[in-house]
Amino acid sequence: MNIDKKIATRQSYGEALLEVGTKNKNIVVLDADLSTATKTNIFAKQFPERFFDLGIAEQNLIGTAAGMATCGKIPFVSTFAVFAAGRAYDQIRNSICYPNLNVKICATHAGITVGEDGATHQMLEDISLMRTLPNMTVMCTSDDTQTKWAIEEISKIQGPVYLRLCRLASPVIYEENTKFEIGKATQIGDGTDATIFATGITVAESLKAQEILKSQGIQVRVVDFNTIKPIDEEIIIKCAKETKKLISVEDHNIIGGLGSAISEVLTSKYPKKLERMGINDVFGKSGKAEELLKHFKIDSEAICNIVNFM
Repeated sequence: MNIDKKIATRQSYGEALLEVGTKNKNIVVLDADLSTATKTNIFAKQFPERFFDLGIAEQNLIGTAAGMATCGKIPFVSTFAVFAAGRAYDQIRNSICYPNLNVKICATHAGITVGEDGATHQMLEDISLMRTLPNMTVMCTSDDTQTKWAIEEISKIQGPVYLRLCRLASPVIYEENTKFEIGKATQIGDGTDATIFATGITVAESLKAQEILKSQGIQVRVVDFNTIKPIDEEIIIKCAKETKKLISVEDHNIIGGLGSAISEVLTSKYPKKLERMGINDVFGKSGKAEELLKHFKIDSEAICNIVNFM
C-alpha cells in the first residue's frame, strides 16, 4: 500500500469513465448538477453530446437513464449517494431493477467520510437498500486501481450495477493491472489469528491495522470485498475455518451492510461469531473525515483494539 499516493475513488471514476467512453460509443453519462464533484465533468468536456445534466431532479435522472437503456445505450448515472440511493430509490426499483435494464449507478460521496457536509449528506444506508433489490450488483471499491478496473468491467456486463464511491482521497493499495473479479474478494496476507473483512475506504484502515498488529506479534489477514452482492461465500467460509477471530469493518450502518451480508453466509454455511464494526445505527456528524473515522471507531486504532480484546 502506497500511503504517500492518495487518490479519491470519485476521481478514479471520472478518469476511467473517459477511457471506457472513448472505446464504447454507446456509453452515455448523466448527472444531477454535481458533475464537478462526481468528476463526470471529465467525460463531459470530451463528449458533450453524450453528457446529460438533468439538474437537481434525481428521480428524473434515473427515469431518463432507464429510457436510454431501452434504446441500446449504456447509461452511467452519477450524483451523491444520499440522492442516488435515497431520493431515487423508487425509480431504481421499478424503472431499472424490475425490467433488469443495463444502467450503471456510480454514486459518489458515500459514508461518513463526506465529512463537514454532515449527517444529511452522509449516506450510511445505501448498501443495505441496493443489495435488497433483485437483479442489482452492488460494488464498493477501495482504491484507484480497483475503481478503474471496476468501471471497465461493469461497462461490459449486462444489468443494473450500483457502485459506491468515496469523496476522501485514500491510499493506492494495488499495483496497476492487478487482476480482480466481480463477485470475488481479494485476500491480503494469510495470518491465522484473525480475519478483517473490509470494503471501500476501510480496506486501507484495515491494512494499517494489519501492520500495527504484526509488530505486536499478531498475524491477521485482510479481505477486500470489491463486490458485496453477489457476496464471495467461498472466501468467507475459508477464513472462518482458518482464522480464530472474524471482524467486519465498513463506513456504513452495521445494519444491512457488509457485516450483515457476511453474517447471512455464516449463519447458513458455517456458524461462527463475527464482530461487526461500522456506524452503530446512528446518523453521522459534521467533522473532518479522519476525525469521524476515529469518532465512529472504524479507524486502524479501533480495529486493533477489537482484534486484541475480542
